[in-house]
Parts: sequence; structure tokens; C-alpha cells
Amino acid sequence: MQYKYIGKTGLRVTPICLGTMSFGSWSDEQESFKIMDKAYDFGINFFDTAELYPVPPKAEYAGESESIIGRWLKDKPRDKLIIASKVAGAASGWFVPPIRHGMTAIDKFHIKTAIEGSLKRLGTDYIDLYQMHWPDSVVPIEESLKAFDELVKEGKVRYVGTSNDSAYGLTKANETSSRLGIARFESIQNNFSLNNPRFLDELANICREEKISLLPYSPIAGGVLSGKYNAKLYPQTARFSEYLKSGDNRGLAQSFRFVNDKTLATTAKYMEIAKRLNISPVTLAVAYSKQFDFVASTIIGARTSEQLDESFAAMEVELSDDVMSEIQTIQEEIMYPMG
Repeated sequence: MQYKYIGKTGLRVTPICLGTMSFGSWSDEQESFKIMDKAYDFGINFFDTAELYPVPPKAEYAGESESIIGRWLKDKPRDKLIIASKVAGAASGWFVPPIRHGMTAIDKFHIKTAIEGSLKRLGTDYIDLYQMHWPDSVVPIEESLKAFDELVKEGKVRYVGTSNDSAYGLTKANETSSRLGIARFESIQNNFSLNNPRFLDELANICREEKISLLPYSPIAGGVLSGKYNAKLYPQTARFSEYLKSGDNRGLAQSFRFVNDKTLATTAKYMEIAKRLNISPVTLAVAYSKQFDFVASTIIGARTSEQLDESFAAMEVELSDDVMSEIQTIQEEIMYPMG
């Protein structure tokens, strides 16, 4: 197994990270244990979760993913695993989290409250990487970073990171940490895939120059890059099929972003490349996301343990320069299919 380090930290992680947002909703506890057991046996040492999980976010289920992981962790050597979690983003952002009565913020109170809940549910006294789930447009970043730094000094958190952040946000936070002499964001967890290469526009350059690692999530674009939405009929139990039926505005917006004429057109082209390489479209997509030097570990997810196989196969795949050039040509022909 090859490992990479996150940012300038001592966190030595496998090239693939197991995401757990399905635990407690799409995957019951028994299946969640099977998924984690299979990843663990394969050699995966990096697990990512959040206080808000599982998805779709619901007040009655929030935190259940962490609780399931905590029960699974009881008979595992804690220091063998790298556990990442997140404090829910601010209610002033793109949606109001259904926790703490919809009053979340990235301030000292909420960060301290969130970490205590996560530590209890996970059954551990520290979290290896603690991340801001998305930025706060109201609370100054100085306050947020000072609160994160206190957690590091208290030993409850080893390192901190951000998620769903912008080039401005990451740069502002990095410079603020440097000026104050406190813990900085060592990682950024953003959506990045064949269908959503926006990270390459500017954030990739920041990561390279500042030695900050990308932890890309949704490498198969919410399942779209598997090709299952390119059939005449969408699979009824698939995520965006369910979102379309739900009538929920947030779910509908996500569905139209991930599944549209442009994303289906690019997916069809990537399916042709995968067929020529004799690998599955999922394997191609995961291999692409972990190909870049600024990526420490690619976050994959699964509803069932069987779904892990095609993602794990990407561990043995390195795309050639010719294939990467072909992919770049597609991305230039059909620009920003996810907007």
C-alpha cells in the first residue's frame, strides 16, 4: 500500500478514503459494518464523516453516521486509523443544517459544541482531521481559526481543514493563520471529478504552492459517472432519482446540477474511454481524481460493500498522458457540465 501525507501534517493516509455519508440512511448498521470491514481488510486507513451525516440531512438522523463508526471502532486499534469529521457549516450559507435548531455558525460556541458531540459519538478522545463543512459568511475567519487552534492545543484535534471552500476563502484563511501563528487548514475537501474539474482553475495552484492537500469528494459525480443515468430509464433507487421524486427544492437543484444534458454527454464519452481501457467507468473516474499531485486521498462512498470493488480497482490504475490529454479535450469541448 502506498501512502500520502495530508498537507504538512503527520497524517499518512491511503490514496482512497472511505466516505460514510450513507451510514444510517441508505446503509443500515449491518451493511455499514460490512462496508467498513471490507475497506479495513483492503488496507484503507482513512475514514471521513461529519456531525451532519447521514444524507439526506434530517434532524432525527443527524450524527448517526458517527455513532455507527463509533460502535465499529470499539474493537479496532485507534491509532491505526485516520478519522476525519466536520462541524456543520453556517446557517448563513447555502442551506440551513437541521441541527442545533438551524442556528449553526462557525464560531467558538458551535465548534466547541460540535466537537464534544462528535467525540462522544465516535467513542474517541481525539479526531485526526477536523474540518469546517462549509464557510461562514458572517463570522470572521479569525474567530473560527482561533477556536480550531484551541482544539489542537487541547489535544482533541490533531489537524484542521476546510471543505466546500473557494480560492479566496482558502487563501484568506491560510494568510490569517500565518499572521496569528496558529493552526492552519492543511486540507480542503471539495467536489472534484471528471464532470466537475473547476478545482483546476485556481484552487489547484494554491494547493501546490502552499502544500495544502485536496481531499476530493464525489469522484464519480454522485454516481452519474457510473453511466447508470445514461440508460433510457433512471434506476429508481438511485440518489438523484429519489431526489427528483421528493419534490425537495435542495434535492431538485442537486439533481439538475448533477444530471443534465451536458453531464450525460460527457459521461458517455468517458464510458467509451473506460471500455477501451477495459476498466469500469467508476474505476476510470476514481483513478482520474487521485491522479493529481495535490490530491492526498480520494473520498469514495458506497451503499453496499459490493459497490466498493470498482473504486478499489482504481488503486492499481494510473492513467497515461494520452488518456489525460483526451480527457482534457472533452472538458474543453463541454465546459463545466455541472455549472
